[in-house]
Amino acid sequence: MISEDVFEAVNLLYNEEIVAIPTETVYGLAGNVYSEKAINKIYRLKNRPSTNPLIVHIGSKDQLYDIASEVPQVAEKLADEFWPGPLTILLKKNKNIPDIVTGGKNTVAVRIPNHPTALKLLSLLSFPLAAPSANPFSYISPTSASHVANYFNDSLSMVLDGGICKSGIESTIIGFEDEAPVIYRLGSTTIEAIEKVIGTVKIKNFAKANPEAPGMLTKHYAPGTKTVLVQNLEESIEQYKGKKIGLLVFNTMNWKEGVFHQEVLSLKGSLQEAAANLYACLHRLDDLNLDIIIAEKLPDYDFGIAINDRLSRAAQS
Repeated sequence: MISEDVFEAVNLLYNEEIVAIPTETVYGLAGNVYSEKAINKIYRLKNRPSTNPLIVHIGSKDQLYDIASEVPQVAEKLADEFWPGPLTILLKKNKNIPDIVTGGKNTVAVRIPNHPTALKLLSLLSFPLAAPSANPFSYISPTSASHVANYFNDSLSMVLDGGICKSGIESTIIGFEDEAPVIYRLGSTTIEAIEKVIGTVKIKNFAKANPEAPGMLTKHYAPGTKTVLVQNLEESIEQYKGKKIGLLVFNTMNWKEGVFHQEVLSLKGSLQEAAANLYACLHRLDDLNLDIIIAEKLPDYDFGIAINDRLSRAAQS
């Protein structure tokens, strides 16, 4: 199931099969964007609502004009600055993009991944890939091939192994309303980096149903274990005294009685490293049959904003 054979992945994708592929953010469940058979398989494998759109992955900026019917100048500027990389741009779609890919909407989410294996794969294909994260809907995203294999066992033809994902959090998604830029999903391209290029952006990143872009639903990225996001660890440890507690902390170990296990996101206090480690830490905690995961809220700037966003969604009951 896990393999480094890019050419086998190409063969499977041409035969309308689904392949889990690495990107710099998380692993994705990839299929031919023009094959409704393949796209239906993705939705079925993930148990994903059909109104929740997918991201289209392309190998070069030239392909953007086959996907989108309109590319505003500010979108060109963002693509030139951040592609390949973890920024997804939401644009009006061309008619050749099936509605099933876009959740029935007239916009399409597109990006170029910054991962050598993904880029090689895309260069060998005559079509782009639709690829949401390679996890069952609302569960923790996968940042290694083994995470994907653990989720899907024999229901997936192949996991293309590209190592550990270096960014570790999904791409930021940006679109436009009345020509003004709007961030629909916080992610691995920071607000600060985007605003340096195009100025102030609006944040609109929650939807109860029928989201405009992936990652907007309230409960998402969640362990099976009950999770809480807190400011004060000591108070929360006391509150859950007698429970089998796991801690997820930013940069300092907390030697408190009653804590069964803890994961530190970055001992050196790097928010970028914390983002890269987030999902792997959550996977390890979720495998321990804990009663509760207590997650420490991180500093709310730079990559910390996206980390807190993921943890707040994971903590929704």
